[in-house]
Amino acid sequence: MHARVAPAPPQGGESSVDRQSGGTVPRLRLVFWELTNGCNLRCQHCRATAQPGRSPDELDTGAALQIVEQLAEMGPLVLILTGGEPLYRPDVFTIARRAADKGLHVALATNGTLVDGATADAIVAAGVERVSISLDGSNARTHDSFRGIEGAFDRALQGFHNLKERGVSLQFNTTVARHNVDELPDIIALARRVGADALHLFMLVPVGCGAQIAETQMLPAQRYEEVLGWLARESQAGDLEVRATCAPHYYRILRQQRRQPGTAAGRAPSVPGHPAAGVGESHGAAAPSAGTELMRSHTRGCLAGVGVMFISHTGTVQPCGYLPVEAGNLRQQTVRQVWEASPVFAALRDESRLTGKCGRCPYKHACGGCRARAFYASGDYLAEEPYCIYEPAGRHARAVQAG
Repeated sequence: MHARVAPAPPQGGESSVDRQSGGTVPRLRLVFWELTNGCNLRCQHCRATAQPGRSPDELDTGAALQIVEQLAEMGPLVLILTGGEPLYRPDVFTIARRAADKGLHVALATNGTLVDGATADAIVAAGVERVSISLDGSNARTHDSFRGIEGAFDRALQGFHNLKERGVSLQFNTTVARHNVDELPDIIALARRVGADALHLFMLVPVGCGAQIAETQMLPAQRYEEVLGWLARESQAGDLEVRATCAPHYYRILRQQRRQPGTAAGRAPSVPGHPAAGVGESHGAAAPSAGTELMRSHTRGCLAGVGVMFISHTGTVQPCGYLPVEAGNLRQQTVRQVWEASPVFAALRDESRLTGKCGRCPYKHACGGCRARAFYASGDYLAEEPYCIYEPAGRHARAVQAG
């Protein structure tokens, strides 16, 4: 199917006015682009509800390259090519190379199982600055059971090593849920042992296939808090960039610990077998490129629609891949038009519209709550974050805000 996108407007400076609210439009910093929903794995938690074959509704190469041109007009940003499995698309390297040539910082999110030597060479030639590989356990049994294919763990690590040999910056992405939470220390140890540059922990979001396993796999809110506190300690080491993703109240925890060093609020709760320790805010090891430096600079909680947008394989734009609310469509609109004029994005940028305890929380600028989990729990993406145990109230909340 030939997929069309809206033509790019004449090149010019970035607008500073939000047409919906009259306020300032933040700069677009991170774009997650689901090139395809085709995939060779059958992951339990898949946001994209990936399929073994590619959809006939995918944007074609010509349409994809038009989107690249439009993204380049938005200024320096990080473009993360994802899926499904982005290596399912035969034109993925054409898209990546065009984006790199246009000055975008290109990253590739893959399950790693298809990265043989030739594919690793092609990734390098395409100008990809960082590759993230999914790692959902510290061993084959845990990872393969979650990914749905025997041998996925060994093949992912082989793909990692093929890229490592070629000098590519590498990151592991781990979806944290009940099946692997007790393995987190071993996952971090593995990441360090094989020489990863970063480990990003994604707290399970109940969307796509993830909604089907939410009751059995989502961590209870208290356990969620403990894991984030422990992770904050691990981020201090500096030899590995460790970060929580889809966990905006991580940034509230960091600020609480920084305010109260050596107190109960300032100690990271332990993961079994690993003692707690006081922490401060740290952003980990130095990034190997300007693109990964941009990625590391995002130290606010939920950035959906604020600094981030998601493009689906059909051209639909969402605030993020886990929040299934349409903000626009690139078959009819340009990237700039959606980013500057979407009512959905305007709502997400207005903190005064948050409701429940997120609306009155003194940490809402640092955190903002996960808008996707709010949507899952209530149908309202501006409602309170359901997996946060912090309760702002009265004098305490005002005192923190004033401090």
